[in-house]
Amino acid sequence: MLEQTLIVWSGEFGRTPTSQGSGGRDHNPNGFTMWMAGGGIRGGKIIGATDEIGLRAVEDKVHIHDAHATILSLLGLDHRKLTFLFQGRQQRLTDVGGSNDLAPRLVRS
Repeated sequence: MLEQTLIVWSGEFGRTPTSQGSGGRDHNPNGFTMWMAGGGIRGGKIIGATDEIGLRAVEDKVHIHDAHATILSLLGLDHRKLTFLFQGRQQRLTDVGGSNDLAPRLVRS
């Protein structure tokens, strides 16, 4: 069943690696973690890295539009054709960007 089911774990933003005093940790749009399993994904594949404290992405950065395009590609959908009408204009999850170039790097061959 896992071979046919794509599991994606992600939050809406990352968290800073340091405390904001007694207020916890702040939102961090500069360093973000997402993992995927099943759906043909090759286990143990890592793309990207943050700096030594986990604050900023520094290697193989992936734009969220590219992540969405990759997920849709793994589900067998072309992100350029998946649109919805919003305020009289056709929109898509990947906006005007997005590339599924990551998909071949993630899938078992």
